[in-house]
Amino acid sequence: MADPVTLAALGLDAALGWPRTLYRLAGHPVGWFARLIDAAERRWNGPERRFGTRRLLGLLTVLLLAGLVGGTAWLVQSLLLERLGAFGWAAVALLAWPAIAQRSLFDHVRAVADALDSEGLPAARVAVGAIVGRDTAALDESGISRAAIESLAESFCDGVTAPAVWLLFLGLPGVWTYKAVNTADSLIGHREERWRAFGWAAARADDLLNLVPARLSALLICLAGGGGWRILRRDAGKHASPNAGWPEAAMAGALGLRLAGPIAYDGVLHDKPWIGDGARAPSSLDIRRALRLYLGACALLWLLVGGAEWAL
Repeated sequence: MADPVTLAALGLDAALGWPRTLYRLAGHPVGWFARLIDAAERRWNGPERRFGTRRLLGLLTVLLLAGLVGGTAWLVQSLLLERLGAFGWAAVALLAWPAIAQRSLFDHVRAVADALDSEGLPAARVAVGAIVGRDTAALDESGISRAAIESLAESFCDGVTAPAVWLLFLGLPGVWTYKAVNTADSLIGHREERWRAFGWAAARADDLLNLVPARLSALLICLAGGGGWRILRRDAGKHASPNAGWPEAAMAGALGLRLAGPIAYDGVLHDKPWIGDGARAPSSLDIRRALRLYLGACALLWLLVGGAEWAL
């Protein structure tokens, strides 16, 4: 039986999240990655550079970031396993713990439902604005609920399934390289003119690293929800991302809701296609239904990881 590194990291996150005391003392590794990416972007993504040059420098940024993070993680893991012997796996799990966001995702999405139920639309808009990038100032209850459920579905892949998969198969180098690339995609992997060239490599690398985890996430959501397969097959490809549509379509199908649709970013309305069926407007009750489904999908992931670690 292999050491239960991934299962232990999942357990630590489920129990503790990322405590505020630790965050105040040391921040979070994602914040460290963000500072490196911002520094490279300020230095290399000037508008005076040609499109091709900026794309090449963006690729260099991703390679340097992945090499630095992955190399450091490999060195640390090797030293821990060598020096600590039979207890090395526990230290590796401890250092992998911050890469997983099960507890944080649940808490942030539940806060949206709580705000809708007890504090009203202004507080709910603030709560959902902490987890989505779209404009929230004009969202009604259904728009807020839809945004929260979509974020829960997509982040189940980015924050839970993908880190668990890369930790399971490649250890600390795998999980932290994934988180570094995912952070780069979040910061610079956009289609706006400023980012289109420099962020191209980050976006494509993130697409590649999420290819399997996104489909696994969709499978787990449908299994936990006891359905949604028809919508998954029909609508997974409607999303602009080659991966995000999979967990979103699975969530829409399992809940019997319609997600996505027209969304405003920075005051500009984007006419995105709808994912799922259902004429009923989502509400805070549906956010709580989605959270229960999410917990079921996480439990299935734990079982899958435990079985894989036992087999490996």
